[in-house]
Amino acid sequence: MGRAFEYRRAAKEKRWSTMSKVFPRLAKAITVAAKEGLPDPDQNAKLRAAIQNAKAQNMPKDNIDAAIKRAINKEGDDIKEIVYEGKAPHGVLIIVEAATDNNTRTVANIRNYFNKAGGQMLDKGSLEFMFTRKAVFEFDKPAELDLEELELELIDHGLEELDVEGESVIAYGEFKSFGALSKALEQMGVEVKKSSLKYIPNTSIELSDDQMEEIETLIDKIEDDDDVLAVYTNIE
Repeated sequence: MGRAFEYRRAAKEKRWSTMSKVFPRLAKAITVAAKEGLPDPDQNAKLRAAIQNAKAQNMPKDNIDAAIKRAINKEGDDIKEIVYEGKAPHGVLIIVEAATDNNTRTVANIRNYFNKAGGQMLDKGSLEFMFTRKAVFEFDKPAELDLEELELELIDHGLEELDVEGESVIAYGEFKSFGALSKALEQMGVEVKKSSLKYIPNTSIELSDDQMEEIETLIDKIEDDDDVLAVYTNIE
């Protein structure tokens, strides 16, 4: 989308280059994942992914260990993972993942961002049939593995689609297959750079550059909130 796309990428890279914001968010994701399952990454695929993503951002091991200990010691019991849904101008639908110790504060902030942008918060479940949650893995194109063989192998573990973008490969699978795909990639010697459970729109829309820049202003406000972990939209 030309100028708007470049604006988006530059803005996001600038924000995420600020470690004072990145590390606390990554730590929250690790603590929440450790609380939801076992605090052992070998037995908790979501925790393994959270640690993997933290390492990709060069988060120190001490910080990672401290985030897991908070879950073990019940220090993070007040942190809850919550999903908010909203509608923005131009037919844009938005899902916000957050981890917060004060839902009243966070929901008020998110509602304020939507209202000021001419949008609105939606009731929980309003976008249930507009998005599908998928397991997503990103890794470099393996030098010693044939992609067709890799794809055939991963299909047995829940793979639905394999996209190649330059030297990067993105694998999409069923939500419930996150753990199986993660383990299969590891066993095949594939070093995953980033993995997550994403909300993928069932139908996407295209915006003009001006519309895109308007929506990006809203997304930037939401992503800048300390409690927000991820934002998903139905934009192409």
